[in-house]
Amino acid sequence: MGGFFGVASKNDCVFDLFFGVDYHSHLGTRRGGLCVYGEKGFNRAIHNIENSPFRTKFDKEIQGMQGNLGIGCISDYEPQPLTVRSHHGTYSLTTVSKINNVDELTERVFNNGHSHFLEMSGGDINATELVAALINEKENLVEGIQNAINSIDGSLSLLLMTPKGIYCARDRYGRTPIVIGRKEDAFCASFENFAYKNLGYTDYKELGPGEIDVITPDNCVTLVQPGKDMKICTFLWVYYGYPSSSYEGISVERMRYNCGAKMAKRDNAKPDVVAGVPDSGLAHAIGYANESGIPFSRPFIKYTPTWPRSFMPTIQSQRNLIAKMKLLAVDDLIRGKKLLLIDDSIVRGTQLRETTEFLYNSGAEEVHIRPACPPLLYGCKYLNFSRSSSEMDLITRRVIYRLENGNVTDEILDEYANPDSEKYETMVEEIRKELNFTSLRFNRLDDMLDSVEIDKCKLCTYCWDGKE
Repeated sequence: MGGFFGVASKNDCVFDLFFGVDYHSHLGTRRGGLCVYGEKGFNRAIHNIENSPFRTKFDKEIQGMQGNLGIGCISDYEPQPLTVRSHHGTYSLTTVSKINNVDELTERVFNNGHSHFLEMSGGDINATELVAALINEKENLVEGIQNAINSIDGSLSLLLMTPKGIYCARDRYGRTPIVIGRKEDAFCASFENFAYKNLGYTDYKELGPGEIDVITPDNCVTLVQPGKDMKICTFLWVYYGYPSSSYEGISVERMRYNCGAKMAKRDNAKPDVVAGVPDSGLAHAIGYANESGIPFSRPFIKYTPTWPRSFMPTIQSQRNLIAKMKLLAVDDLIRGKKLLLIDDSIVRGTQLRETTEFLYNSGAEEVHIRPACPPLLYGCKYLNFSRSSSEMDLITRRVIYRLENGNVTDEILDEYANPDSEKYETMVEEIRKELNFTSLRFNRLDDMLDSVEIDKCKLCTYCWDGKE
């Protein structure tokens, strides 16, 4: 995943930029970057943040940075922002993207006279540099940005900073957000709308799908009007978003309460307590507890002061170990208890199986699992949701493959996506047995979408039902 923040101010912007970017640290764990423009031109810094937080890594840089324009990012993949010199002049660029047709686009830009790529990331072309190459195919920046957005199979939102201002462009289907904040002497652009509130900004506008605006210290001007079709990622509410985040006017916390309440209405389990897997499962669990009347409890606590996020290491075994070591049992809240545990989702199933065993070993009598979203049947084509290289990394697909003796078609997957079908029930039971849960019941897609409280046609559901 990843997030970004930009500031156009009449005064020095570095303080706002630094903390605005830092407020996106929940969206990425690999790279952080800042670039400002001032009297001395562009000044950029990029650091690896895998083993140290953003604030620590950039504390020294910001002492020497100065400028009234700036952009920065937290990224789970390529180093950025990049500074680019082209026929458009010099600009700095940061993106939140997933590009499925990298090879096709690379061949195209080479055929159009592009000579080489410099910013390699793990042996692959840096996605942000590829976006810059697509922008540079056109004669002006607005046409270039549109060219990049329309050429990419996947998704792309970006901030592009020139000496005069910052272009803000949202993905053509609005799969990821961009919001604009304003205060007396500045405008800002942000992935997360809460990132600027403590810096004195108020909400100004939220860009629509495919919209391109430019912000300066004095104004925010719309250059390309938004399109009508939206497919924003539903996982922003279920998992990615921080509790204080809001998208399309609906807060993450509110949606998660709604989710938990709807799950409770359909459930017949009789646990002693309801608990959430820290951190994204907590609000779902509170919603469930409030609706059901079953007490909410915190039978285990995540120790975060020194452990990095569980999905940060590239090696799966390391992620599993860290996830296990982060959980600390509260013995007298577990021993002899029937627990109902809500997590945001089940992807591979490995960590939740470890958590369940951890609870059994701590004396739990029963562990009922309630994922807050439906079974994940497809790998995401539009966001870098996980580092999975194959859909067979999904526990659902492995179970279906086994049940169907390897004959898995789109028609068969449609049956498994239907919560009222026999195949769905068989899949859920197989997952329950494999992961050793007392019971397993997924949230339904229709209930989850209702919990968001915006038109369902505006929400992307590809990873659950394969619908574009």
